[in-house]
Amino acid sequence: MSSTLNARLALHGGDPVRDEAKRPWPTWPIHDERERENLLGVLESGAWWYGEQVAAFEAAFAKHQDALHCVSCTSGTTGGEVAVQALNLEPGDEVIVPPYTFIATATAVLRMGATPVFADVDDSWCLDPEAAEAAITPRTKALMPVHFGSRVADMDRLRTIADRHGLVIIEDACHSWGSKWMGKGTGALGLAGFFSFQASKNISAGEGGAILTDDAEFAETCRSITNCGRTPGGGPWFHDGAIGTNARITELTAALLLAQLSRLQEQTALREHNAAFLDEALSEVEGLTPQAGDPRMTQRAYHLYPMRLDPEAFGCSRENFAAAARAEGLPITTGYPLPLHAQPVFKNAARAIDYTKVSCPVAEDLCYRSGVWFHHRLLLAGENDMAEIAAIIRKVQRNAPKLQDQH
Repeated sequence: MSSTLNARLALHGGDPVRDEAKRPWPTWPIHDERERENLLGVLESGAWWYGEQVAAFEAAFAKHQDALHCVSCTSGTTGGEVAVQALNLEPGDEVIVPPYTFIATATAVLRMGATPVFADVDDSWCLDPEAAEAAITPRTKALMPVHFGSRVADMDRLRTIADRHGLVIIEDACHSWGSKWMGKGTGALGLAGFFSFQASKNISAGEGGAILTDDAEFAETCRSITNCGRTPGGGPWFHDGAIGTNARITELTAALLLAQLSRLQEQTALREHNAAFLDEALSEVEGLTPQAGDPRMTQRAYHLYPMRLDPEAFGCSRENFAAAARAEGLPITTGYPLPLHAQPVFKNAARAIDYTKVSCPVAEDLCYRSGVWFHHRLLLAGENDMAEIAAIIRKVQRNAPKLQDQH
């Protein structure tokens, strides 16, 4: 190990800790005969449209997440928009969202006619309850915490705040298939939550999404929206529900997701095991802090393994760290380049919103200075591979002074 630490960085012509060409990391998505059999069964049945497979997946996913109702849809983005529409918000109504998340968390609110209000994240990388409460105004109608990287936001405090102010909670659970808070899965910890099954996600059909809730009336409204405004028993040409759209998934998508779901619990356990190994292995690396857990989380899905790098304590910038780590064989990224309130899209919207005075220091620090993460597929490797990740990080830190002048 000492020879690895003292070796010259691959970025400077040395040998990498891991040669990805010879020993590649696990690929994603993973598939086997389960996907083939399910897809072939639907293909040969001729019944490709919104039937038994969709119903079976919805029931299975609701059960997996400890929810009563599941409404499938075409993407996590669509799920967010449908859930917000189902709240029947009016123009000028506000939904509080964190700025460290994918753009769809905020645009789902904006596209449905409401206004996203940004409140900072805390050291969990999730919505800061104190910042969220400070952002509440008479127009606030909902909180939308994001379970970033599968780390569940502080739902106890957020539910207390929501109850105190008469608000609802819609969870952006697009990173958290399998994460549990006090024994209950994400998605129905508030009024509802939405999930993504896009190509990078821990279960994937390329695209797809779902909305979970324990509220039967809310589920029926979401179903009506996704199914062109139909209601149960109304017939295919009778639209007496919500002003809807076609956000239905196909039987082929559902067949893929059923197969993916069948191995999710095993994969989640492996990711948790490997993440715990890494937490311990990296605990003494000065200036690098893995995303904190919470004892109230009784299971964590680990869509990402996020870390916060303090350049002064670590010895180099996070950009130089990431470049050196990638050269050593660790595919790592610096994540979101901008907090959402700095994204230019809001200036370009028909109903432009000026966020120039918004200040979210923690999210800004994560975007501009400290945030790094790698993908969940790496956590499906073995303990020896996790030891190599730790060795790469320690090697880079040992050589960090040589990286200070690099750009």
